[in-house]
Amino acid sequence: MLTGPTAVGKTEWALRWAEQQGAEIVSCDSLLFYRGLEIGTAKPTATERARVPHHLIDVCGLRDRMDIVAYVRLAQVAVRDILSHGREVLVTGGSGFYLKSFLGPVADGVDVSEAIRARVAALTLPEALAELGARNPAGLGELDVDNPRRVRRALERCLAAGRTIAELAQAFAEQPGPFAEYRVELVRLDRESDDLQRRIEARVAAMLRDGLVEEVRRLRTEGLAENPSAARAIGYRETLAMLDGLLPPGRLAAEIAQNTRALVKKQQTWFRTQLPPHRAIAASELKDVAELFPAVE
Repeated sequence: MLTGPTAVGKTEWALRWAEQQGAEIVSCDSLLFYRGLEIGTAKPTATERARVPHHLIDVCGLRDRMDIVAYVRLAQVAVRDILSHGREVLVTGGSGFYLKSFLGPVADGVDVSEAIRARVAALTLPEALAELGARNPAGLGELDVDNPRRVRRALERCLAAGRTIAELAQAFAEQPGPFAEYRVELVRLDRESDDLQRRIEARVAAMLRDGLVEEVRRLRTEGLAENPSAARAIGYRETLAMLDGLLPPGRLAAEIAQNTRALVKKQQTWFRTQLPPHRAIAASELKDVAELFPAVE
């Protein structure tokens, strides 16, 4: 697995390693699932995908739903298919939750019915908290009780499973991850701050030069606003704001770059605190792709 923050250079190093090893790439970038999101996501081009087969890119439309359960199911099929042909698998991307699915359990398998969702959605936050408390007499643990979404999600799962938060947490911790049968090696690419800043600026300039504004205009007619994840993604949300007159055109590049820098800081913190021990490599010091995964023959 190869990860790292936005603009660190994952795509090119992944392509080079996969070409050398006869590998295929499985994406764990949460925006590359969607057809039509090209420029704003820096999606691998048709030329790059011709160099190495890619999986989990362009698997759904903007109006389709993608979540971690669906992703894991598709990724398991892709991994089995690649290995069945005697090829290596390289998972690459920077979306933490999807990345983490290769390292341990990420979903508890509780099936919440639409009826339960509707009933919980009709409750106020105090009502939901009261019912959740009644079903969890030992307490709510570390649940953020000020976050309505998390409170409602916790209540939905307690109702659907007939178990307490603590029981659900214990069952989750004890289950194997969806890829537990495979050996997984994780490498994170890094760069010095000044180098990464320059790459971000160049990336934003290239996105605008390549037609980001035109892409967003087109995507609005294809359901961009109906996909909150895509509409809030950096590059798309700033361009939407500009098209709606909420951001001066002259500020677009600076706003995208500023928000990208903020995202990178969050990604770096997440990688340090949420991932298991792994190798970190300075991308600027890489001389040969063999340095990425030297244990792979």
